[in-house]
Amino acid sequence: MDHLKFKLTIAYDGTEYEGWQVQKTGTGVQEKVEAALAKLFPSHPRVHSSSRTDTGVHALGMVAHFEAPPAECKMTARKLTLALNAWLPEDIRVVAAARARKDFHARFQAAGKQYRYSVWNHPAINPLIRHTAWHVPRPLDLPAIRAAAPHFVGKHDFQSFAANPGYTKASTVRTLTRCELQRRGPLLTFVIEGDGFLYKMCRGIVGTLVQVGLGKFSAEDVRRMLEKSDRRVGGMSAPARGLVLWKVFYRKANAHRPG
Repeated sequence: MDHLKFKLTIAYDGTEYEGWQVQKTGTGVQEKVEAALAKLFPSHPRVHSSSRTDTGVHALGMVAHFEAPPAECKMTARKLTLALNAWLPEDIRVVAAARARKDFHARFQAAGKQYRYSVWNHPAINPLIRHTAWHVPRPLDLPAIRAAAPHFVGKHDFQSFAANPGYTKASTVRTLTRCELQRRGPLLTFVIEGDGFLYKMCRGIVGTLVQVGLGKFSAEDVRRMLEKSDRRVGGMSAPARGLVLWKVFYRKANAHRPG
């Protein structure tokens, strides 16, 4: 009989991990989730994720799926969430579990993703968020950042803002539907949404926008960087700790098993 498929939504603090994927050195979040599944399913299911977050990057809405034989699937989706969390370290949590359609794939059917990046813009870091925000002590010109951010929206070659992943990408063109700055006191949140992201692309965009806020680049410079498609002309890469994979989007028909 066919295996049953489950969709998991996972949140984690990435501070202690070498990213999502199982690693040759260090520990990936995937490794911990698969170890928890192995406690509940004798078939030791593999987990397939929607994204590969980098070392030190966090997630609130990572989506993944796994398959298991029907004979091993005795508990409800709600019980599965509780049981997995009982075996996971406290910095990783399954926030939702659901049966998925047979053809669902967490990565290949993802229609888009939203990342959020936090910057604490004040002379003194807020110690409560030191692991989840980039501390930028110097004052930032927020109108200048807001003037530059819309240049990233639309379909562009983002090579100037991405790092070399160590292998050749078929295309470095991506489409962003949102790139905006929100502010609550000293806490700045960059919201970036699109159909896909290159290696360290979000961090390259945020690092460059912060440099715009520091007066190093103008909005027009950002437009030229996009046109040149060369990482050497782009701005700096923001540190990993401020970045959160916030949400993964799916077209409704692909997300859940009908009925």
